[in-house]
Amino acid sequence: MSSIGKIDKIDKIWFTRCPVPTASGLAYNLGWLTEELGDVGVLQDAPPELADRHFDHQLLGLFREGGNVPALAARSEGAQTRLVGLTWIEEWQVILVRPGSGITGAAGLKGARVALPAWAATRATSFPRAMALHGVKGALTQAGLTLDDVTFVEVAQPQPSVGALAGAAPLGAGPRSFSWPGIAELARGEVDAVYAKGARAVDQAREIGAVVAVDLDAHPDRRTRVNNGTPRPITVHEQLLTDHPDVVVAFLAQTLRAADWAADNLDGVRTILAQETRSGAEGVATAYRNGFHTSLHPDLSQERLDLLRIQKDFLLVHGFLAADVDLDAWVAREPLEQARLTLKAAA
Repeated sequence: MSSIGKIDKIDKIWFTRCPVPTASGLAYNLGWLTEELGDVGVLQDAPPELADRHFDHQLLGLFREGGNVPALAARSEGAQTRLVGLTWIEEWQVILVRPGSGITGAAGLKGARVALPAWAATRATSFPRAMALHGVKGALTQAGLTLDDVTFVEVAQPQPSVGALAGAAPLGAGPRSFSWPGIAELARGEVDAVYAKGARAVDQAREIGAVVAVDLDAHPDRRTRVNNGTPRPITVHEQLLTDHPDVVVAFLAQTLRAADWAADNLDGVRTILAQETRSGAEGVATAYRNGFHTSLHPDLSQERLDLLRIQKDFLLVHGFLAADVDLDAWVAREPLEQARLTLKAAA
């Protein structure tokens, strides 16, 4: 394996991920990425001019495992990236309402005022809006309803940053800091329902006494919960893959290794997740359940690609993509296949 110092034209390997369960995040926290690739930089800790590359992927040495909205938006705008893996992790996708609202299921959403985060400066950073829109659609579908059956109320979305992505609270934020868009408006009675996901949203829902009207995770059809993190892509710059395929394979091998480790270390995974999501133990336990730690392995199965295609088509229809994305041309299968062989040979 080439060391970081031997990589031509790349000053540093960077790693970025959202505050959610990922095998690559575990591999970093366990020290395995650094052992394999050298001094890996975490984009969350980078200067702002580099940190923004989380959204546009204009950084040659970047590995990104995160929401598919920024990844697809960047690709639709010409970013030279390749898709090298997809994960699917159930992470508490729900529709929240106030107690006593009378909304106790998907059918009760008909006519409701639903929070919809405002557009941000770019399509990629408008992922909270995309998440809410698709999450609500998934809930309505369960009752045979459509987006036309609710009234959307625009709410402010927090300024996206690599350090506070997808609902993670800013460092030092107190328990009453409602960073999930729509939570504050729900508490004030300005909206009737809010789409939310993840451990921080669990904590914030508890703080305002919100209750779950629709548990999207409970529905047997995965298509009803296709969203920004389901499935979640791993992407790399095309030039990195072309010039240094061994680096990409090494990264993926450590990711697979961490997924294997996670399957037998639930407590360890939850400890790391509590740190990454800045959530309490109860929030992590509620948000990530049903054996999630046994299914962190990335793959490029047809099922996951078909689910990503549903998301891509939804984003295109609703204006989150500058142009259509050819998923088949985006996929690079060989690195993950080689990573599996590498891990098997090392066993």
